[in-house]
Amino acid sequence: MSEELFDIVDDNGNIIGTAPRSKCHGDPSLIHRTAHVFVFHPDGRQVLLQLRRKDKDIQPGKWDTSVGGHLDHGEDYETAARRELREELGFTGTDELAFLFDAKIRNEIESENTRVYSLTTDGPFAFQESEIDAIRFWSFEEIDRELASGGSAFTPNLCEELKKMGRGGK
Repeated sequence: MSEELFDIVDDNGNIIGTAPRSKCHGDPSLIHRTAHVFVFHPDGRQVLLQLRRKDKDIQPGKWDTSVGGHLDHGEDYETAARRELREELGFTGTDELAFLFDAKIRNEIESENTRVYSLTTDGPFAFQESEIDAIRFWSFEEIDRELASGGSAFTPNLCEELKKMGRGGK
């Protein structure tokens, strides 16, 4: 089975080539496009996070955004977000996704142009065991404590997104 290829973009978001997943996650000079969704509990005080499988290719064994992934070639951000919801959480609802923000995330592991959405639901979820070890709702108090302690349980990208969302007082 061949490795998936994803679009590489420049700082303006223009597609300038393709690269395999392993290069996207290993070379921060290659910017790729991703769509992420934060799933909020209807009570408004909790957000679903996923624990990445320990054998994943980036930041294994760390908590990450509810849902996220590369855009397939020719896909727009919302289509990718809905596909990832279906693949990772088994969610087939047609609820409206609310746009939260765009982020350009750059760290020593990868560089992403990310569009972040939110969805309010408490499930049910059927998480993709090949991608995720566990999912659970985190209270914002738990998230704030983790960020204050350095966020070592979170992926670097999740820390950036939570800060952009205004959590953790940063």
